[in-house]
Order: sequence, then C-alpha cells, then structure tokens
Amino acid sequence: MKEKRSIKRIALLGVFGALSLVLSFLESALLPAVPFLPPGAKLGLSNIVTTLCGALFGAPAAFYITALKALFAFLTRGMTAGLMSLSGGMLSTVGLVLLLHLQGKTVSFLGISVLCAALHNSGQLFCAAVMTGTALLLQYGKILLAFALLTGTLTGIMLNLLVPRIRTAVQNVI
Repeated sequence: MKEKRSIKRIALLGVFGALSLVLSFLESALLPAVPFLPPGAKLGLSNIVTTLCGALFGAPAAFYITALKALFAFLTRGMTAGLMSLSGGMLSTVGLVLLLHLQGKTVSFLGISVLCAALHNSGQLFCAAVMTGTALLLQYGKILLAFALLTGTLTGIMLNLLVPRIRTAVQNVI
C-alpha cells in the first residue's frame, strides 16, 4: 500500500512540475510586457505551483519545482534567464519553507506569497548586480518591492482559494 501511495505521489508531483513549466512558458512567451510594469516583471503564476507543492508535499517538492523551473528557463531562454530564475527561486523557496511552518498560525498564504515575491525579486536583483558588476541595479529594488506586494497579493489570494480544495482532492495521495 505504501509503495502504491509513493508512486501516486511521484506522479502527482510530475503533474505539478509540468503545470509549473506551462505557467512559466505562458508568462514568458505569450503574455505581452505591460508598459507600466518594471522590465522583466511577471505575475509569478508558476510560483503558485511551488507554494502549493511546498504546502502539500514539503520542502523537497518545493525545491524540486524551483530547480525544474530554473532548468527550463536555462534551456528555453539561456544562461542569464536560468541564473536569474535559480537565484530568485531558491531564495524565495528557502523563505517559503521557513514561512510554511507558520502558515495558519501567524501568517496566511497571502503573507507567504508577498514575502516570497519580495525574496524572489531580491534574489534576482542581487544576481543581476553580481552578473553586471553594477551595484546601482539595487536601486531598482524599491520598484520591485512595490511590484512584489501586488503580485504576491494576487498569488496569495489564489492560493487561499486553491490549497484547501486541492488538499482535499489529493488527500489520499499525500
């Protein structure tokens, strides 16, 4: 019985991994850049999957999704995109894992999403500053922080709606 549950869990994690890649592709390739948003800014829809996997399966699953998305960015958009995805994603996932321990007690998915969006932007900004050797890029952090508040709020609302429903749907697998 345990082996069957493990196989279902792996299959479900594979489905979530595929979903994160599809959402990542849709954001990078199909959604046009919005003029008033910071350059390179995205909604972070695939981060919903990372948070969902962290909440349902734990830290290793969240790190798996993050690494998968970074590899996908590297393969489809090049080294710079891969490094930016990895740096922002890993810092955000570390924060996610720490914050999930507080989820439901002192912080909701809304708070988790806003903080993780800020961490993601910070990781990417630091990576860009290191890659270019330009510390002035860190000035861009103020704009990205405001954007993280907006995108984190949107993804947090979606997670508050999705997690209880998906948790119920996959309860016998996890």
